Amino acid sequence: MDVLKLLTRSTKYSKANSHQTSASKTPSSGQTNNPQLFASHAPKCDESEPPRKKRKAENGDGDLPQELNFFAEPLQAAAKGDGDGRNRQGGAGKSKKETKFSTDKIQETTDGVGTDKPVLGEEECKKILRTHKIKITVLENLQADLVTKKREKHSKKKKRSNAEEAPVKKKTEIYPQPLQDFEHLRTRYGVHGRIVRNIRQQAYTIPTEVQLGSLPLLLSSSTDLEDSVWETPNLLAVAPTGSGKTLAFLIPVVDSIAKLKASSNDETLADGDDVTPRAIVVAPTKELASQIVNEGRKLSQGTKVKFALMRKGMEVVERTEPATTSDDRTSDDDSDSSVVEPNETTGPAKTRKRGQLVKADILVSTPLALVNALTDTTGTTLPLRGARYLILDEADVLLDPLFREQTLSIWKSCTSPSLRVSLWSATMGSNVESLVVSTITSQRKAVELSMKQTSMGSSRPRRAPIVRLVIGLKDTAVPNITHKLVYCATEPGKLLAVRQLLRPTSSTDSALRPPFLIFTQTIPRALALHAELQYDIPPEAGGSARIAVLHSSLSETIRANTLARFRKGEVWVLVTTDLLARGVDFKGLNGVVNYDAPASAATYVHRVGRTGRAGRDGGIAVTLWAKEDVPHMKSITNVIAAAEKLRGKEGVPSEDLVGDIKSQQWLFDSLPTPSKNEKKSLKKRGVEARRPGAKLAKGVGKISTKVEARKRKKSQSKGAGGDDVDSDEFSS
Repeated sequence: MDVLKLLTRSTKYSKANSHQTSASKTPSSGQTNNPQLFASHAPKCDESEPPRKKRKAENGDGDLPQELNFFAEPLQAAAKGDGDGRNRQGGAGKSKKETKFSTDKIQETTDGVGTDKPVLGEEECKKILRTHKIKITVLENLQADLVTKKREKHSKKKKRSNAEEAPVKKKTEIYPQPLQDFEHLRTRYGVHGRIVRNIRQQAYTIPTEVQLGSLPLLLSSSTDLEDSVWETPNLLAVAPTGSGKTLAFLIPVVDSIAKLKASSNDETLADGDDVTPRAIVVAPTKELASQIVNEGRKLSQGTKVKFALMRKGMEVVERTEPATTSDDRTSDDDSDSSVVEPNETTGPAKTRKRGQLVKADILVSTPLALVNALTDTTGTTLPLRGARYLILDEADVLLDPLFREQTLSIWKSCTSPSLRVSLWSATMGSNVESLVVSTITSQRKAVELSMKQTSMGSSRPRRAPIVRLVIGLKDTAVPNITHKLVYCATEPGKLLAVRQLLRPTSSTDSALRPPFLIFTQTIPRALALHAELQYDIPPEAGGSARIAVLHSSLSETIRANTLARFRKGEVWVLVTTDLLARGVDFKGLNGVVNYDAPASAATYVHRVGRTGRAGRDGGIAVTLWAKEDVPHMKSITNVIAAAEKLRGKEGVPSEDLVGDIKSQQWLFDSLPTPSKNEKKSLKKRGVEARRPGAKLAKGVGKISTKVEARKRKKSQSKGAGGDDVDSDEFSS
């Protein structure tokens, strides 16, 4: 008999030590139990338990052996068949393996009828959505336009009276059934069983906020919203970085296509002979597009749904014109320059064989690559009649003036009457929302006009509403990371601050440990900073092999290999540009260093969002700013203040969450507020002193030191490898 265990059964241990250990956690320490950002306010599952059972669990009765638990039932009573004891609770006496095997078998074979929990009421749905800080708003309910009448014969007075009687379109908030468990995908919405199994195999257990709110909308039926005319909506989703947006928009599309491929009337998917691709996913960079394809292939295993990444030379639709030449079009990333592949000649133009037609259900591409594939020799864009889903990831960048023309060209080429559009990003301004609403309306009118001119005028499709989903505060950084602003005044001061991060003098809780990213404004500055730092790591720790640089001028193969080495842990510090600022997922990234302050608040949100993903705590975002950054630092401090305010509502002490920022509040309050023109110019060009070819004053905008050659010789003498790089060659 363990007497000590018996005597200490009612001892209550303090939670001070647990708070200290949680504070020292980093994102690289492992996956969190709950990926939700606002899980502390969510209602717990055991709220309906009697208080006696709660006290009993706190005292630790369940952990005592049977011979020490004097208040438990005798072994003889507990061993009875259908009588008292544990067997009364629906077969709880079975072993864990048998229970898990039986539930898995039921979930794979059942159709979900009668196995789900009862439908929640509107007040319960409202409570759950608000505790998770989810707001769902109908921007424009286009069902009111279903019944249209010709008013040309009426007089002007009659028109005015009809306009007054017409319903006014308002923004209304809705409360659909929240998805509290991934198993409800099968039981409540009838999602393909293999998709649910793939989700379980990837260790996804609890839906994040964006999945909890968006999946019921995209998989919705009329019973979810108590509206008999409800259709799957066009969705604008604004959710924090690392909150699971990729899985949220892939599950409905893969499920719909898998069911269509399994059904017998698969030919009715399109209105012509163009049945592929059935879904188009547009991403701003190749790195993000490749990541989406990898996640989609994991999700669609066993469903016969094929993913394809758009590459150079691929054909999306069949062409009737003769083969084009090799220099008619180039297919490359929107955010970087053209890359010539090794097997490609750059000589005079020659006719080439037509590329192979893409035979995939879901095509993932960058805007320029897809536009070039859809454009014929006459300059017209070929239609994608079979595409029923258009997904814009990082939609605010895709609809930015730099890429807007390409994105809208892809949008207009999707001519299916049943097209559904969804836009996803962590930052989305009101101008993007108005552009989306106007584009959807004009696209629908164009499709209806073309249907009237054909024999399909009688089969008019039902219009879908436009819904906006917002998680937390709009355009705000994730609340589970620590923000640090360090004023360095000059470029040598910023170099010194970065070297202190690489070799910290004291061990503090907020010390930044690798792996982490360093962002710069331009490619020459990234090269110059990499040349300065590649010998700062001692040879015993790996030397210059632990630091790498990644930018858009590198070839696709080198970029992929560098990212693979960084994810494996071979590279500790990665110097990069805004090429990796959006969408790319690094689950174990401990921090982000903004060597050059971001040009806008949205850029800051996306940069620091590379850490603290999937609810991981302990991420640190360090921003170094100098005299050139003073005019535009106000917007960044406002974003940090909003994120800390959101984090403070979770019960964290204010002294722990603000840190150095609280002591510098007087300085941030005195910063100037930039005008709209200044913000626009800064977003487009960045800080002028850091642009290539700018005339620089002494010590301004130049990353260079005179002792770099000495450091290289000293490192090489100790046996550290590395390329002979001259610092003057990469000075910007």
